[in-house]
Amino acid sequence: MITFYSAATPNGYKVSIMLEELGLNYELKEISLAAGEQKEDWFREINPNGRIPAIVDHDADDLVIFESGAILIYLAEKTGKLLSLESAERSRTLQWLMFQMGGVGPMQGQANVFYRYFPEKIPAVIQRYQNETLRLYGVLNDRLSQAPYLAGDNYSIADIANWPWVRAHAWAGLSLDGLGNLQRWMETIESRPAVGRGLQKPPRPDLTQNENSEKFVAAAQKMLQS
Repeated sequence: MITFYSAATPNGYKVSIMLEELGLNYELKEISLAAGEQKEDWFREINPNGRIPAIVDHDADDLVIFESGAILIYLAEKTGKLLSLESAERSRTLQWLMFQMGGVGPMQGQANVFYRYFPEKIPAVIQRYQNETLRLYGVLNDRLSQAPYLAGDNYSIADIANWPWVRAHAWAGLSLDGLGNLQRWMETIESRPAVGRGLQKPPRPDLTQNENSEKFVAAAQKMLQS
């Protein structure tokens, strides 16, 4: 049994998709980011950084793992799945995982903040983060012109890490127009049953509805101020 602490964010969905792909037994504990549960003392004992996701593996003496990339690697190594033992493919997988952790996530995260949440709209800042995120999408698109998945012929934790972020492109004011390889890859992964299940752990409100969108933005703005 694994206890999984998460919320409806791209980083959270990385882990829920991974758990569903692996078919592991887990219990979801949804963390209310708007209420600041991730900052409470009990949760900081799990993740000192006060961020989701985190897991506790009760089959491994209650081992705690935080940081989404570290969780993906841990679960892949625990099960022997979605991270090749062949050295070249394993290296490619880890490279594209780190590409998301150090590039797509931080840049798109800042695009979200300044495009959606920051009270003052600063066009130059918004453009800077949107353009950098699109540049990174272009790198993914180029890679996917060479292989069906980021590490090569096989679906891996590299795909699981990048996909939820690219899926959320519109929330950062971005488009995938002209990125045909990336669109093909997005559709291929979206069709996987485990991905659909993972996106319901927990479900995200429909942000195309103005009321839901306004509530979501207000909650995010509150978090930025805390």
